[in-house]
Amino acid sequence: MADSKREIERKYEATGTTRLPDLGRVAGVAAVEHRGVMELDAVYYDTEDFRLAAGSLTLRRRTGGDDAGWHLKLPVASGIRDEIGAPLSDTLPPALAALIRSRVRDAAVVPVVRLRSARDVHLLSGADGAPLAELSVDEVRAERLHGGRRSTAWTEIEVELADDGDPAFLDAVEKRLRKGGIRPSASPSKLSRALAETAPKRERRREPVAPPGTAGDHVLAYVRRQVTAIVALDPAVRRGLPDSVHRMRVATRRLRSALRTYRKVLDRSVTGPVGDELKWLAGELGVDRDQEVLDARLLARLDALPRTLVLGPVRARLKVWSVARRSGSRRRTVAVLDGARYLALLHALDTLLADPPLLPAAAAPPGKVLARAVHKDHRRLAARIGRAAALPPGPDRDLALHDARKAAKRARYAAEAARPALGKPARKSAKRLKAVQSVLGDHQDSVVARDALRVLAVQAHAAGEASFTWGLLYGREEATARARERELPGVWAKASRAEIRP
Repeated sequence: MADSKREIERKYEATGTTRLPDLGRVAGVAAVEHRGVMELDAVYYDTEDFRLAAGSLTLRRRTGGDDAGWHLKLPVASGIRDEIGAPLSDTLPPALAALIRSRVRDAAVVPVVRLRSARDVHLLSGADGAPLAELSVDEVRAERLHGGRRSTAWTEIEVELADDGDPAFLDAVEKRLRKGGIRPSASPSKLSRALAETAPKRERRREPVAPPGTAGDHVLAYVRRQVTAIVALDPAVRRGLPDSVHRMRVATRRLRSALRTYRKVLDRSVTGPVGDELKWLAGELGVDRDQEVLDARLLARLDALPRTLVLGPVRARLKVWSVARRSGSRRRTVAVLDGARYLALLHALDTLLADPPLLPAAAAPPGKVLARAVHKDHRRLAARIGRAAALPPGPDRDLALHDARKAAKRARYAAEAARPALGKPARKSAKRLKAVQSVLGDHQDSVVARDALRVLAVQAHAAGEASFTWGLLYGREEATARARERELPGVWAKASRAEIRP
């Protein structure tokens, strides 16, 4: 069974003659305990083309020390990684294999580097005896196992914050180390340094990446960012991390929107089928997310009511209804990510980026090409808002406003994608379109909430419970929808003034 922890650490350059400063003089340190030297032997795994390393992930099998086993490290932020561990075994544990699937796909993982380290450990503790951090001096010997037999060696200092420690403490340690002439390491991890120093000379020469120059460059850069986000968020969704499903769904929608908006740049006969699969994935991810949003809305509305207006077992019924609708939804999401259809989509996205179906307009300067695309989406939104405004209140207008919401989202994404090329006008347009999307989104959420409240009221009535509170909540949602409809013209007028014209 895999377990995880948040690892917050910093690495520093050292030599065989580096002397540690007096760590007892670090602010907050009451005691420094020398734990001795331990021998660690770790084999790092990756695909033959180093897909994990490209995403700053490390996968190793380590013996020695007090945490022998398999370890997968996932980047969170600079100096922060989530470490997922599994017991020592001869083969890669399935739980870890699942977490790297979006990157390795169907490629095999093979040993790429062996690191043997002599780790001299010092434990820094506070006045209450609680550990603050562990500082180690590592003498590392690295041997490349894939792509030629080369080796290297170095010494580094690593400071890892104790569980639930204050990250500011690492600043105090660093201040003391710097006074002793010790500087931060240029490599984010031992593996990255080992790969860099043992790489064949042809791999070390990297061509500089040219800044985007054409319309095609800009669109592909945006597409690549969304694909990267989908792949990177896959492990977080599998682990059930907060907001991960929502963020992956947004990246999926952004990508699909870009393929539709910039059809003058990327051939829709090629991107269309990919867009269809992205729509499918967004729909699957939405099963859990939509219910989560609805639950939060109904609970907030219920919490806002005076207790005297909550009649009957309202909260209990809402909880039972929600659990029944969400039962198995996360398992279903993980099953989707484990499925062949999702894997085929990832392969299709790889192919799209490797051999993009560029049209003649892709070679043009980005200004006019991207501005025309953004303008077209803005005009589509204007038409849908006008169509909704012409309808009388009721289900038809609700549906038309929902269509307008989807158009607002697409127009906003189009402006955001064009921002690197169009600058401030695109940023301003995206910001105001986000406000339009927010108003229309709240309106649509009220429509969905009213449908749910009607069902809950019927269930309560059938069970002999009071349905007064459900009706009251329904009325408040109805009032919210009308308020959003009154707000829309003013918000839309501001967005119209920020419209980008080619």
